Parts: sequence; structure tokens; C-alpha cells
Amino acid sequence: MKRRTLDFLFSIGGVALAVLLLVLGLVLNANADFAKSYVRDQLVEQKINFTPAEALSEEEKAADCLVDYAGTPLDNGKKAECYANEYIGLHMAEGATEAGYEGATYSTLGGVQRELRAELAAAEEAGESTEAIQAELDTVNGLRETMFKGETLRGVLLTSYGFSVFGEKGAQAATVAFLAALVLILASAAGFIHAARTPKDKTV
Repeated sequence: MKRRTLDFLFSIGGVALAVLLLVLGLVLNANADFAKSYVRDQLVEQKINFTPAEALSEEEKAADCLVDYAGTPLDNGKKAECYANEYIGLHMAEGATEAGYEGATYSTLGGVQRELRAELAAAEEAGESTEAIQAELDTVNGLRETMFKGETLRGVLLTSYGFSVFGEKGAQAATVAFLAALVLILASAAGFIHAARTPKDKTV
């Protein structure tokens, strides 16, 4: 095969591949922009703001991100992760500890509820005082409802964070695709130049 023909074939193939990578990069970049704007728009609609620095408790100040984002609106994935884990998570843990159920979650409190309801029913049947059991059950009911709301909001915020991460990865992949397309275009251009300078009768 003639060297010029081989150069042209490789160069044309390089251009074609570069075009495919360029299209892929554009698609990935569009998806990344969508993810970023969608997450921002959805979070902004919630109108959540981080506590101002001067109002942070000592426990909250221990979380660097709560200090960094103090007084700002929750409007991106990183902030959503911080608010979910460091703010909501902290206050849920504090609430459980104050109620006497350190480390409790919505799920674990379900078992406690059932046990207290069984104790309450047994006390009523035996004609015993139920005031203390009822008070404890009311505490657990309130705590479990708080946990449900907190864990639901944490889940929503962390889902938004995860979606934003996919957007970031998409943007990174788009950049790689654009760079690879540029390299292929340059290599193809060099191939065409080499083919033009190669004698017609030269073979491989």
C-alpha cells in the first residue's frame, strides 16, 4: 500500500473519531449544565439558609462547612450534603440523646413504640397507673415523627447532592472528550501534511 494512501486513511479516521468525541463532549456538557442548573433551581425553591456565623452553637462550629457556608442560601450539591449531614444530622442526634434514646433512628424507634404500647395495654388491663408509660410513649411518638421528617429531608438533600456529583463527573468527562478530540484533530492535520509531502510512489 502506498504511504500517502495510508496517511490519508488514518487522518480521515482520526477526523471522524474527533467529530464523534466532540459530539459526545457536547452531550456530556449539556447534561452537566442541566444537572447543575436543575439542582440549583430545586434547592433555591426550598428557601433554606444556613445559620449565620454568630448564631452557630459550639457543636455546629465544629463542622467546618457550616462555618464556611454560614448565612448563605442552600443552592448547590455541596451545600446540600453539608446541611444534611452536619446540620440536620447533628440536631437529630442531639434530639435523640436529649430524649434518652442516643443513636436512635426512625426505624429503631418503631420497636420502642411497639414495646411501650404493649406495656400500656398490659397496665390498662391490670388496672395499674399508665401515666408514666403514656408520657414515655408520647415522647417516643414525637421523637419518631421528628426523625421521620429529618431523615426524609436528609434523603432529599443527599439525592440532590448525588445528582450534582453526576453532573460534575459529566463535565469532567466532557473536558476529556474535548481534549481527546483536539489531539486527534492535530494528529490528523499532521497526517494530512505528511501525506502531502510524501512521494506518490513511496510504499509501506
